[in-house]
Amino acid sequence: MDNIRTINGDLIARDLRFAIVASRFNDLVVDSLIRGAVDALLRHGASEKQIELIRVPGAFDLPFVVRRVAGSKRYDAVIALGAVIRGATPHFDYVAGQCAAGLARASDETGVPVAFGVLTTETIEQAFERAGTKAGNKGADAAIAVQVPHTDPNQPLPSVTCATAAPSGWIWDIGLQTRRGVGHV
Repeated sequence: MDNIRTINGDLIARDLRFAIVASRFNDLVVDSLIRGAVDALLRHGASEKQIELIRVPGAFDLPFVVRRVAGSKRYDAVIALGAVIRGATPHFDYVAGQCAAGLARASDETGVPVAFGVLTTETIEQAFERAGTKAGNKGADAAIAVQVPHTDPNQPLPSVTCATAAPSGWIWDIGLQTRRGVGHV
């Protein structure tokens, strides 16, 4: 272990600009995710002036808008927040799958880290649990995950990952790309 190159850093948001792109559908849940994300950014040194909130109709709309926002190069990172709750139709599968794939693609194509803070749950109760009650706040988790660890500016930064609970109970990890390179830690 002595010969392994290790990159460590502090999660500091003080010098970064963030866009939070959040869906309005299931807003009772998503509003809690937004509060969690903003609180996490502020606790890590960001000011409210460094955070911009952009609302979209639903989770299916997140990838398109996130791609445009990330492509603008006005932000150091984008936090995508939403809630897709399974219903009686296969609609859930299409929305959740396209949302996840589209957000990963937006990060890959723009080089801007995109945090996947979209809940994909079986029930509304599970969504509330992940939006600030029993299971923590996944909006805060996404905001923390997307903050790129600050290290020597001449060294490439590792990618970051953000996880969210999937309906099956497994965790989906989306590898994110930093402005300075691609990699996974």
